[in-house]
Amino acid sequence: MGRTAIGADDLLDMYRSMYTIRRFEERAGRLYRDGHIPGFVHLAIGQEAAAVGACRHLSTDDVITSTHRGHGHALAKGLDPRELFAELMGRETGVCRGRGGSMHVADPSRGIFGANGIVGAGIPIAGGAALAARLRRTSGVAVAFLGDGAVSTGAFHEATNLAALWKLPFVLFCENNQFSEFSAAADQQPVDLQTRARGYDLAYHRVDGNDVAATSQLMVEVLADVRAGRGPCLVEAVTLRVQGHYEGDPQLYRKGFSQTFADPLDVTRGQLEVGGVRSEVERVEREVEELLDRAVEEAMAAPHPKPDELGVGMIVERPATPAAEVEPFTPTTGRGDGIWKTYQAVGAALRHEIEADESVFIAGIDVGKGGNVFGIMRGMQEEWPERVRDTPISETAIVGLGVGAAMAGLKPVLEIMYFDFIGVCLDQLMNQAAKLPYMTGGRASMNLTIRTQFGAGRSSGAQHSQSLEAMLAHIPGLTVLMPSTPADAYGLLRAAIQDPNPVVFVENRLLYGQKGPRCEPDHLVPIGKAAIRRTGTDLTMVSYSRSALACEAVAERLQADGISCEVIDLRTIAPLDVATVLDSVRKTNRLLVVHEAHRDFGVGAEIAARIAEDGVWFLDAPIMRVGARSVPAPYSPVLEKEWLPDEERIAEAAMKLARV
Repeated sequence: MGRTAIGADDLLDMYRSMYTIRRFEERAGRLYRDGHIPGFVHLAIGQEAAAVGACRHLSTDDVITSTHRGHGHALAKGLDPRELFAELMGRETGVCRGRGGSMHVADPSRGIFGANGIVGAGIPIAGGAALAARLRRTSGVAVAFLGDGAVSTGAFHEATNLAALWKLPFVLFCENNQFSEFSAAADQQPVDLQTRARGYDLAYHRVDGNDVAATSQLMVEVLADVRAGRGPCLVEAVTLRVQGHYEGDPQLYRKGFSQTFADPLDVTRGQLEVGGVRSEVERVEREVEELLDRAVEEAMAAPHPKPDELGVGMIVERPATPAAEVEPFTPTTGRGDGIWKTYQAVGAALRHEIEADESVFIAGIDVGKGGNVFGIMRGMQEEWPERVRDTPISETAIVGLGVGAAMAGLKPVLEIMYFDFIGVCLDQLMNQAAKLPYMTGGRASMNLTIRTQFGAGRSSGAQHSQSLEAMLAHIPGLTVLMPSTPADAYGLLRAAIQDPNPVVFVENRLLYGQKGPRCEPDHLVPIGKAAIRRTGTDLTMVSYSRSALACEAVAERLQADGISCEVIDLRTIAPLDVATVLDSVRKTNRLLVVHEAHRDFGVGAEIAARIAEDGVWFLDAPIMRVGARSVPAPYSPVLEKEWLPDEERIAEAAMKLARV
């Protein structure tokens, strides 16, 4: 494709953007030095042409993700310097209301899905935005800015592999600034980027990242190809990080490094002077200086966030959901229209939501052709081939895909095959999904559901048996659900998919065959509300998932011994329904908490602490906990039986507590 010459007006306009970025960064460096900007500051002085050239032909509907060195990208995409200065100073008028800061600048309304303090983490998120454009059949493109150091990360590999496989409208724009933090790029990579691109079957282009005209012209071609459905592209813009990794970096690692550097502003000034518009350059520079002077003044005068609004943006208010009751069920061997199993309830909930809402899609390993490892979604891909998507074995890419798609307004339902595999993608869950709504001051939508399953007792071993709910519940911003009955699995999963917050929905695979009464299609279970499965007067038993059913069985046995147990099924782990537990303890004066997870540092410990804080005067006996022993899940059935809490251990603890 031939490249057309850039007119003087366009070049002058790009120079304005570059000059704005340069002077913004220089002011930010001084403000940081003088104590007006807290935290970390990473400046992109010298890389202005790459940012402006890459963003020049993007619309508001196109999405970018950025790096920790992302001020220039945000400004090039249209962010107001006043909002950016205020954000860096931690002020309420900042683009993220002072919740994000220098490394986490975002404005989803302008297609800026966030700079990122985790190297490479924005790449999978951009992939999700690209998929959203594909599913909506728009011409939208996602551009992921990354440094040369990010190509070593697993996030780069997983997201690039997925984007290439699906031919997403996606541009990986690498600003090769010659340094990965404190190391020269040459010491970090065994092969060059062009070689990497061939491995992913990507189109590849290399450009002088200090020449905004060349970069802009290249991006016209790249974006046209990507929008036309020819698949993603990797662009390498060669530039130089003029300053240190961060402000204050002594840069000892630069000793012996030398490279000729053509300042992007000088390059463009020279091109404009050839065009005879030197006086216009001086006018633009004066206007930018005045703009930035006012922006700094306004930011310095802006108010700080109010301390009593500390939690604003973390959780979006949930729609009110009335508690739904389902008739109790006694297991039988019979079958009928009024009875179903948990796996059927989960599948029905997924079908209901994907049919009712076009913004819902499902993605995960083997969820399509295989219907997932347990066959729960069998046949769904045939009905919704674009919206039930098999992915490679790439948990980081899967969750990042969901984060980006959720920010773009979709409602992803992602499957992580085993609860244990959460650790593989923890960054995308912990640092992205859970935190982006808060770090953007509530501007990032995150209607995201992650389904996974666990269940010890079948010799699955230490890497396929873990109960990690306490770890996830410890992450502010995440909702964690663990149902025990078919009706709750159906109603809670539907509520999760509709919920405007990131939710982890944990199923117990040993309950997939559990029978229960079929509920109505519109059945919903409120998030954050426990269920009282059995009333009693002598002690309160609190549990969830499969352990809740064990507690019910124990309570039935103890009734014959004259011990009346009240059984509470939490259903929601985070947020905890402490009020229901406290009300019960006020009546029974004794508390036993049971879960399949390790006892130490578990959900039971949190419940015990909360009741000790708010209800210690109601207690007539110490709080007791029953959980798995504090060793990894053993493989041997004999050892696993000893490790896992069972009805006998629960009954023993309950009788001991009742007699205190």
